[in-house]
Amino acid sequence: QDQLVESGGGLVQAGRSLRLSCAASGSIFNSNTMAWYRQAPGKQREVVARISIRDSTDYGDSVKGRFTISRDHAKNTVDLQMNSLKLEDTATYYCAAGPLLLSGGRPRYWGQGTEVTVSS
Repeated sequence: QDQLVESGGGLVQAGRSLRLSCAASGSIFNSNTMAWYRQAPGKQREVVARISIRDSTDYGDSVKGRFTISRDHAKNTVDLQMNSLKLEDTATYYCAAGPLLLSGGRPRYWGQGTEVTVSS
């Protein structure tokens, strides 16, 4: 069954770190660019980070230098390491996958989302 399952969200203080993980079925993981998106209350969903099958990455401007995306080819997982968290990082984070994400294409698959709340 093709699916994406996120884990690792929660409540964290500003300045601290949190790591999200996304487990993907092999058929999705091996054929698609993987990505993390987020959506804050009242805002549009935005790209956080993307990683290709060959581990090329790019990041949204607001998280560059603080977040790192990585994929484990043995475990079919994609992680998002979030450091120096800010209040404005509070959002629901979604794992996503699609063949053309790095060129602006839309995801073909979405996870259910995991909430991240950054407190002061």
